[in-house]
Amino acid sequence: MQKECARRHFRHRTEPPPTAGRHPVTLPHDGDGFPAPAAACLPAGKGEYFCQVIHPEPQAVSLYSVDKLIAETRRLAAEFRRATGQSLPVSAEIARHDVARLLDLELQEQRQKGVDAIGRGEREGLKVQIKGRVITDEEKGGQRIGQLNREGDWDLVLLSLMDADYEPYEIYEATREEILEVLDQASSKRARRGAMSVARFKIIGRLVWSRENGLEPEVWSND
Repeated sequence: MQKECARRHFRHRTEPPPTAGRHPVTLPHDGDGFPAPAAACLPAGKGEYFCQVIHPEPQAVSLYSVDKLIAETRRLAAEFRRATGQSLPVSAEIARHDVARLLDLELQEQRQKGVDAIGRGEREGLKVQIKGRVITDEEKGGQRIGQLNREGDWDLVLLSLMDADYEPYEIYEATREEILEVLDQASSKRARRGAMSVARFKIIGRLVWSRENGLEPEVWSND
């Protein structure tokens, strides 16, 4: 069997397929990891059949698959950092995944106005902006989180701190009022635009999850 046009068409040089003509037939795996496609085959003369591959519809990515992808992303990012001293731009997406999983948030596929997720349970209905930061040296000062979207329609910010393996070890939470008050009082233009250090966020916020203790006592009330 000789394939042409990147799996879209090929000439079948063996005996006619069991249902040759305009009817789909199942083709065997060719070892490239793709599902076996079907093909509509027409006679091409001299015992050959011209077939058009019909690819199956792509399957939705399961939550299990996403977990596996995130785990592999952690590993690659950590190895890249150790090998080069540089960081891959993946900490934000890893943080979104971790915070949503650990604090029972519903991630928003279409992020708008600084909102990454919607709260459930004790944070029911609250709009959440998620930030992440890899900390390799706890004593090193001046570490900053990504710029906050102060004009966004969010109610609180959750900050995931990760170790050198991109694994979360602490998550802090601060409300919109607490954050904007600090930003408005800042003397630098950069801070007023939404820049904040990790140390400052930890001061105004509260620890809501840690690797050692898991979830901290509830701090929200929907009354």
